[in-house]
Amino acid sequence: MQNKEAVLEDGQAAHATEVHDWGNFVDDDIMQQKSAINAEEAKKIPFLGDKEPISSLAAEYESGSPILLEKIKVLDEQYAAIRRTRGDGNCFFRGFMFSYLEHILLSQDQAEVERIQANIEKSRKALQSLGYADLTFEDFFALFIEQLEGVIQGKETSISHEELVSRCRDPSVSDYVVMFFRFVTSAEIQKRSVFFEPFIMGLTNTTVEQFCKSSVEPMGEESDHVQITALSDALGVPIRVVYLDRSSCDTGGVSVNHHDFMPAASDLPNASVSDGKNNPFITLLYRPGHYDILYPK
Repeated sequence: MQNKEAVLEDGQAAHATEVHDWGNFVDDDIMQQKSAINAEEAKKIPFLGDKEPISSLAAEYESGSPILLEKIKVLDEQYAAIRRTRGDGNCFFRGFMFSYLEHILLSQDQAEVERIQANIEKSRKALQSLGYADLTFEDFFALFIEQLEGVIQGKETSISHEELVSRCRDPSVSDYVVMFFRFVTSAEIQKRSVFFEPFIMGLTNTTVEQFCKSSVEPMGEESDHVQITALSDALGVPIRVVYLDRSSCDTGGVSVNHHDFMPAASDLPNASVSDGKNNPFITLLYRPGHYDILYPK
């Protein structure tokens, strides 16, 4: 634990800059496109869409900034597909949920399942030590573990890819799993309040506990750098976030920026370690206020 904190504290200055820079991704074209989808329209969009070609993004910005269309072409060179999520404030957790479970379904990595189950148990104990009654979170934890075990094949309870998609679209499963991730995230932030407090103060000017009660645990609250860092650290799962914005690079060319949220090396899943480099197997596309799932080529 001491090594983990040391690693994180070494990167605290960089993290702080990134937290404050989060708002710089606000982009008029993208915000107009986002606000065009009101709450009623959002309800018509499934929690999780089908895979679509990256080129489908271009249709949304035909009358927008030319640099966005150029960046979508760059994305198209690097990524095979996009899977959209509903823009209801839960899109980060919902995207993470499906990406992670799909990865386990396709890889059948039993060692990774055992590794994350150990971290889930640490989160459960952290919530208990913070004074949460078991009945406030236990159902959410049990349902996620049920989905996790279900994607491992060869058992009577095993589920197919089609069934996984169906479950992630079903509120009685999907919303419970989102709540599981929200409690895991909240526990991590509160457990390491000294580390997270400067970032939270910079964002909201509230206490760590107030931030968790108002901006992490409630359904529909959007996620930013703090929540992503906390979930990645708590579960030990690297996450890549790719940014679609109008910023230009120093060389004058068009490039698409990304940031890898990396937990301490000791917690990294073996499945993501290759030639000494830890490559996230979860990739999300970030547009201001919204996350979708990307599939690398």
